[in-house]
Amino acid sequence: MSLVAFHTLGCKVNHYETEAIWQLFKQNGYERVDFESTADVYVINTCTVTNTGDKKSRQVIRRAIRKNPDAVICVTGCYAQTSPAEIMAIPGVDIVVGTQDRVKMLDYIEQYKQERQPINGVKNIMKNRVYEELDVPAFTDRTRASLKIQEGCNNFCTFCIIPWARGLMRSRDPQEVVRQAQQLVDAGYKEIVLTGIHTGGYGEDMKDYNLAALLRDLEANVTGLKRLRISSIEASQLTDEVIDVIDKSNIVVRHLHIPLQSGSNTVLKRMRRKYTMEFFAERLELLKKALPDLAVTSDVIVGFPGETEEEFMETYEFIKKHQFSELHVFPYSMRTGTPAARMKDQIAEPVKNERVHRLIALSDQLAKEYASRFENEVLEVIPEEPFKENPESGLYEGYTDNYLKVVFPANEEMVGKLVKVKITKAGYPYCEGKFVRVLHSDSSASMVG
Repeated sequence: MSLVAFHTLGCKVNHYETEAIWQLFKQNGYERVDFESTADVYVINTCTVTNTGDKKSRQVIRRAIRKNPDAVICVTGCYAQTSPAEIMAIPGVDIVVGTQDRVKMLDYIEQYKQERQPINGVKNIMKNRVYEELDVPAFTDRTRASLKIQEGCNNFCTFCIIPWARGLMRSRDPQEVVRQAQQLVDAGYKEIVLTGIHTGGYGEDMKDYNLAALLRDLEANVTGLKRLRISSIEASQLTDEVIDVIDKSNIVVRHLHIPLQSGSNTVLKRMRRKYTMEFFAERLELLKKALPDLAVTSDVIVGFPGETEEEFMETYEFIKKHQFSELHVFPYSMRTGTPAARMKDQIAEPVKNERVHRLIALSDQLAKEYASRFENEVLEVIPEEPFKENPESGLYEGYTDNYLKVVFPANEEMVGKLVKVKITKAGYPYCEGKFVRVLHSDSSASMVG
């Protein structure tokens, strides 16, 4: 029995793809072990979003080589795609596969065992126009399943290397998406998160089909799906049609992650983002009219080259005015090879950090305000795992449809099920709740004493 170990750096898409690559190994009779164990094959799925991503990826590769110098070391993912030569130059790396042709990995391993010559399987991603089918029937995580629906991005924002790592926009065949969604629900998942590199762009490369149509098809054709979440969607992709679908849907959750990046038109222009603040605000108004309790989370980059205090304050005021429910705040990080890394007026680290702290403080305040609206309300939660801060307490944590983290008394039986919980104390980073009842799939409910 051959042993394989995986290490994933970076985003949700990478984690999804690691699970897909594991399925390929499993079908070939491999057993999966922890990355810290001795394995015959190590697969490192790399990230290249920042220079730090590259550095961390190199550290993990070296760690695997030290663990077992005789093992086959396979490197895949975004860093592998953009810098294969850099990775091949690390003594001990045997196989490099980028963000395509992952299905060939097992053949490469066999070839390597025969020839003992390092293999560079990375091809030009920009020529690829076809979505690579990678099936994931179930996940190591039991409560939320990701479903990848597209690959690549056509936007070329000035701070971002990802189009070069992932190629251009390619959508997954809608029938495949529906088939896999049903497979995941049949495996016991109540919630599916639609994910991709540029998820909201789904269907832009198709004739007469788009994200709104996919959402409708999933709701109409997948039996037993309780929650459908979109991992991230650009403001420009929140068309009237998409808003209408979300409004009418019984399964699309009351939470959207809409990357803002900056609340200043002048900074957005330098970032080459495809919207203005006026447009973004107008989309938010429409959304909140359709879904009054909608949680809107967002990403913000602070200290982009040339960002003045005035431009930063425009961002700050915009976020405050529109009451986002939580932010992911990133100090701008230079990414070699992107236009922004060559811009003049790079912002000093202390200035960046000070702005980051101001925005995080605002985010915490807005998150508490949003959560407080639901105090004493009964919401549906999917318990995920024992409360991390105190695993022995008998408390479990899970998320509501509108992405509030709730901690409440539960048991192992309830993990992955939909349960009703009353929010007894709203807060952030989590709310406290009281278990009310389990929701059964046949919609009759039983009280638990």
